Amino acid sequence: MSVAAVQRAVRESVSGLPRAFWWLWTSTLINRLGGFVATFMALYLTMERGYSASYAGLVAALHGLGAAVSSVGAGVMTDRLGRRPTLFAAQLSTAASVALLGFMSHPVAIAAVAFLVGMTSNASRPAVQAMMADIVAPEDRVRAYSLNYWAINLGFAVSSAGAGFVAEHSYLLGFLIEAGMTLVCAVVVFVKLPESRPEVVRDADGREQRPPISIGTVLRDRRYMSVVALSFLMALIFMQGYVALPVAMGEDGFSSSDFGAAVAVNGVLIVALQIPVTRFIEHRDPRRLMIAAALLAGYGFGITAFAGSLAVYVLTVCVWTLGEIIASPTNMGLVVRLSPTHGRGRYQGMFTLSWSLAALTAPVVGGLVIDAYGADWLWAGVAVVGTVAALGFWLVLRDLGDEDGEKDGTAEARNDRARNDGTAVEVVPAAERPATVAVEATRPRTDPVA
Repeated sequence: MSVAAVQRAVRESVSGLPRAFWWLWTSTLINRLGGFVATFMALYLTMERGYSASYAGLVAALHGLGAAVSSVGAGVMTDRLGRRPTLFAAQLSTAASVALLGFMSHPVAIAAVAFLVGMTSNASRPAVQAMMADIVAPEDRVRAYSLNYWAINLGFAVSSAGAGFVAEHSYLLGFLIEAGMTLVCAVVVFVKLPESRPEVVRDADGREQRPPISIGTVLRDRRYMSVVALSFLMALIFMQGYVALPVAMGEDGFSSSDFGAAVAVNGVLIVALQIPVTRFIEHRDPRRLMIAAALLAGYGFGITAFAGSLAVYVLTVCVWTLGEIIASPTNMGLVVRLSPTHGRGRYQGMFTLSWSLAALTAPVVGGLVIDAYGADWLWAGVAVVGTVAALGFWLVLRDLGDEDGEKDGTAEARNDRARNDGTAVEVVPAAERPATVAVEATRPRTDPVA
């Protein structure tokens, strides 16, 4: 491919997205670049503080429990208070709790603050995802979520590489750097991001025209909760790459550096392929994409049972990473498509909860199966789970159409996006609207490069 073709592909990948998206993307990247604590937490507790591996596992579990607890609550706050104040409060509290964790020495205090860090750090996710859905046009959302996921993985790769260097000098420095960079994210949110929550629509008597959304509403949405359950299965699969894979490779006689080399391929492939693959899949049927992703993930881990060399382990990582590259933006776009505009926070909170619960469940399930039956049975089970997830997506999404999912493709939602993009929009009432006219912008979109 020529340089001109590459430049054209890059321009097409980033063009047309509103300025607010790029500030949100920048905030995500800064946050992940400073994500040192998650990388060296186990080493910090065992080597620096002298605690046991079981205590380190308990702290990790409490961190995950905090994330699960905050998911739904943060979703409610995102809808009630707004995206911007929820995100700002989450970033500020994360910065404070991470800095505080670095000064804790008593085991109970460390465990308690780790739980708090899990709560505060996860509280920003429903707000970020809802805001992204608010400000990006429906046809661009898969691409936007892909670019955001790319930023997450790029930041994680850089922070993981730097974590060892920082830890060699001072673990406390790592805590303070992460707190400082999270504080920078909070400032970016406060200064650059406008509120994107859709305004309440009321009739002439002042009553809200749309039906109220509660957590009960989300739970009763059978199609959506089916997608959440399938997302939980997908998360269980992907978690095994960081839970069971190092244990299985260790039992096969491979070193920790061998595992590091194998799993590093995951990050390299995501950074290299996420954007070009998304360009290929972004306008394709999400049902087929999620089926393919589930099968690639399940059988990618399944063939790990036949791995006898580092090269084969790397091959398995390549297979399930391709499933991850397809699944992440497609699944996020699907979640938004199935969410009503004025309930996005709660719906996103429930989706975030599925991943938090998977993070809690995957280590327990993986460890129990390996101890009781061996790693090969675990990989066979993961292949079965991938097959079940693929079948589930085939059933749940088989009659998915524009009338089912594009709940936010209304004139009101386009007004909200235009307001955040700085454009003026004229909405023609439905009764007076010609069949070929929906919305007309009075001036061009803002430059997408922030």
